This record gives sequence, structure tokens and C-alpha cells, in this order.
Amino acid sequence: MRRLTVALVAAVVVGASLSGCAKSDPVPGAGTDQTQSITHAMGATAVPLRPQRVVVLDTDKIDTALSLGVVPVGAARAGEVLGWPTYFGDKVSQIKEVGVLTEPDLEAITALKPDLILGSKFRQEKFYDELSAIAPTVFTEKVGITWKENFLLDGKALGKEKQARDLLDGYQKRAKDLGAKLGDPAAKKISIVRFMPAEIRVYGPESFSGIVLTDVGLGRPERQLLAGKQDKRMDKVSPERIAEVDGDVIFVAAYGEKAAAERAKVTAGGLWTNLSAVKAGRSHVVPDETWMTGIGVTAAGKIIDDLEKYLAS
Repeated sequence: MRRLTVALVAAVVVGASLSGCAKSDPVPGAGTDQTQSITHAMGATAVPLRPQRVVVLDTDKIDTALSLGVVPVGAARAGEVLGWPTYFGDKVSQIKEVGVLTEPDLEAITALKPDLILGSKFRQEKFYDELSAIAPTVFTEKVGITWKENFLLDGKALGKEKQARDLLDGYQKRAKDLGAKLGDPAAKKISIVRFMPAEIRVYGPESFSGIVLTDVGLGRPERQLLAGKQDKRMDKVSPERIAEVDGDVIFVAAYGEKAAAERAKVTAGGLWTNLSAVKAGRSHVVPDETWMTGIGVTAAGKIIDDLEKYLAS
């Protein structure tokens, strides 16, 4: 009922101010009436050239906005994560919460009077019309596998296209340079393991962190190539088959407090401690917020920091 009420109020306000304009026309806001047309997963939308009050509805878009010097007025959070990415320091202190990724709070978004909303068709397609009635809304298509394309599209919508390209180029150079520093990176079989509240996952070549490893040129255990599987982002592993997560080096993350407790339980058990990487002291706990939920250029840089720390020393 709240969604319907908010949508009706927003539609009346927008209709009065834009009489006769299409839904994708710009909503007047903070600082400029100039717009640019952005083609995205839901069509074409006119957005302010220099948006001032941006709301973001996925974790990659928090990373993107902050990486480009834009502090969102509001953001949706991942369900098991409280607060905002710590790797951006105090920059996140003024961001207001507007629900979770799969259920944005339309009333809270409306109250922030945004002039641009960045979201994801993968997560919020059913909310698009209501969001567009509040402010110009740009959606990327997928999550993770297209993180670089998403970064450039969102960067363009934020009026920071050149800066986005420069940052992505800088990341690509760092990844290539680290690969060269490692000598034969493909010979190192790197395992990525994530504990969820109710399951254990390994991450494949089309996951965000898997793509970063590929950019460096690192190898993966055969199990994590996910050959023959349509979805090459991730796969589940039962605690009884934990031997399948072994590699030359293992990086381990946990999504939220419940998952961290499960990680502590499993990694204290004999099946885990008998893994060759664990016996060799090459199993490392890494932040979930960079390796998994960051999905942006700054998070990718943090992954490279970890790879350099643990592989190049």
C-alpha cells in the first residue's frame, strides 16, 4: 500500500511540474536544467549533466559514485550487511539508508528529492516505473560479470565519463603489472571461497573477484572453472565436500555475522585444516565488502592490494 501511495504522490508532483513530458524527461533539480540522454537496460532517459542528489540502489553503485567523487544522498544496503563500505572511510557518513537491494524504500527515496537514481534491472526491475516517477532512473542490466561496463555507464550518467575511463584504465594497468611481477601467474591456482549464512560457495571466472584474478592472469583450480555450467559466477559446496575448495592459495570471505560464525566453525574442523593450502599457511581471510559486494573499481583495486600482499611477497 505504501508503494502505491508514494507512486501516486510522486506521479502527481512530477506531472504538475513536467506537464506533457514523457516519463524519461528530466526532473528539475539541483544546479542545472541541462540534460544528456543515457541509453540503459530500460531504454533511454534524460538525466542532469551534473546531478547533485544521487540515490544508488546497489553496492557496485556506491563504489562507483564514491570512486568518482560523488557522495550519494541515499543508498540501499545489502541484506546481511549493516552500514556502508568501510574502505571509503568518512566519505560514507552522510549517506541515508533507503531500504535493501531487493526492496528499496520508495518513501525514503522520495523524501531525499534525488535528481538521479542508479539501479539494476537484475535486482529492481519491478520498481522501475515507480522510481522513474520520482527522478530520472538509469538501470544497468546485470551484476558482477559486466562490472566494468556498468562502471562506465554509471560514470556517464554521473557526468564523469572521462574520469571513469581513466580509473578503469588505471586498474587494468595495475592488474597487468602485477601479473608481470608474479612471473607466471597462471601457474598459481587461486581458490575463492565465500561463506553465506546458509551455504558455502566457490566463485568462478565470471564473478567479480574471479574477473579480477583473470585480469591479473592468475590460474584457478579446475573445480572453480565451472566447466559445463551455464552460470560461471559461483557454485555451492557442502561442508562434507570442503576438500573441493583447495588450491595453491585460498582466499576466504564471509557475508555477514552469521556467515562469519559458520566460517569459524568450518575452518576449525579437520576437513579444512587438512587442505594443502591451509597446511602450507596459504589460506587468507579477506573482506567480503571488497572481494564480493564492492563490485567496483576501488574494490577491485583493494583485491589487487591483497593479491600483491599475499602472492608477491
